Amino acid sequence: MLNKKSGYKLMLLISLAFLVSCATSPAAYREIDLAVNNSNFETALEAIAAGQESSRPIYSEKNAIMLFLDKGLLEHYAGDYRNSSQSLQEAERLIEEAYTKSITAGFLSYILNDNTKEYPGEDFEDIYINIFNALNYYKRGDINGALVEIRKLSTANGKLDMLARKYEYKDPNSGDTLEELVQKEARGAELPKGKNIEFNNSALARYLAALFYLADGKTDSARIEFEQLQRAFLTNKSVYQNPLPKTVEQVRNVPQGKALLNIISFSGLSPIKEEEQITYYYPFFNNSSLLSANFKLPKMVERPSRINRIEVVIDGNKKIDLELLENISAVVEETFAIRYANIVTKTYIRTLLKYLTADIAAVEIGKKQGALAGLAVAIAARKAFEATESADIRMSRYLPGKAYIGGIVLEPGTYNVTVNFCAGSAVISSVKHNDVIVREKGLNLIDAVSLK
Repeated sequence: MLNKKSGYKLMLLISLAFLVSCATSPAAYREIDLAVNNSNFETALEAIAAGQESSRPIYSEKNAIMLFLDKGLLEHYAGDYRNSSQSLQEAERLIEEAYTKSITAGFLSYILNDNTKEYPGEDFEDIYINIFNALNYYKRGDINGALVEIRKLSTANGKLDMLARKYEYKDPNSGDTLEELVQKEARGAELPKGKNIEFNNSALARYLAALFYLADGKTDSARIEFEQLQRAFLTNKSVYQNPLPKTVEQVRNVPQGKALLNIISFSGLSPIKEEEQITYYYPFFNNSSLLSANFKLPKMVERPSRINRIEVVIDGNKKIDLELLENISAVVEETFAIRYANIVTKTYIRTLLKYLTADIAAVEIGKKQGALAGLAVAIAARKAFEATESADIRMSRYLPGKAYIGGIVLEPGTYNVTVNFCAGSAVISSVKHNDVIVREKGLNLIDAVSLK
């Protein structure tokens, strides 16, 4: 099963497996997290800047994508839209660069532990980069720029369309699929089966696109986006379990002479990764100590939010409750599922090849020095391999958990608007927008965020 060339490659793989990353402890983010929880986003950014100047930066060079994602989101929440665009665009550039490297990587490089590599970003991060950057452009008065960002998601062969095909690996040298490569190295092994992704259309992206098209006078393009928004609810039921917001229809039917104030609000925090251990079995090895392996894998863990209602108050008297449009946490879970299957597959193959080497060595030692000596080699190899494995739990920490929308028909004029984030009837936090000019023509859109 193992020729000389393959044996050399496997020994190289084992050597590379001992490379470990200096993962940042969650405690390093404590000061940033505290500021974020209190909606002190400028303070959070100052904490990041101070942390990067220390002898052990919070975000290492391998975690540059995390740095620009976190900075970009916090800059957006702080109202620094120009710098937010720059940060998010740099994160997007690095994600594209990492993806290009991945599709040209040879087999051994491809299956290395992710912790030994630069963080490549997650699919959900790549999606929400464009959504938040679209809002950045709108805030800067650039509707066309906002639409460019949204089109990166929604067009044919855009990011959403590519999700299902992104992890179909073929070795650039041989053209073999993962299954074919594994069969060449270890006959009889079957790869774990992954989950088919069921998310390919973002209602939030479609809603923003429709608003921007209406503001740009492109009513037919807006109509198509509204249709796609409804289709997202029909075809992505694992994500959209909430009713279609009534606001969607309201946007399309504003009475003559009136104006519509649109509100979008983000609440809570999306899930974060933690390490879990799962046992997989290899029934085809000769040595009993190699028949099972403990995989250390990332899992998504919810970060509960107290906020379950968002209320908007106009001039202290008119009130509406916002409606849930997109459960961002559900999008994170769904899009991570296909990446998780890819992680499991790579871990399975990496461990299989290392165990195959150990099994061959144990059999040879057993023949020469006895069964106990062979067993000792297998046990020692297994312990060494497991010591070098750890789950890659890197990701952006400050994506919101949910996106709510609402609209209220008003006479054109100037208003004071308060967005209350509530737990039942209790107000947890508020965001005030004073002197909001609401015009009959064009887009009137304000946003608010509370990550509590």
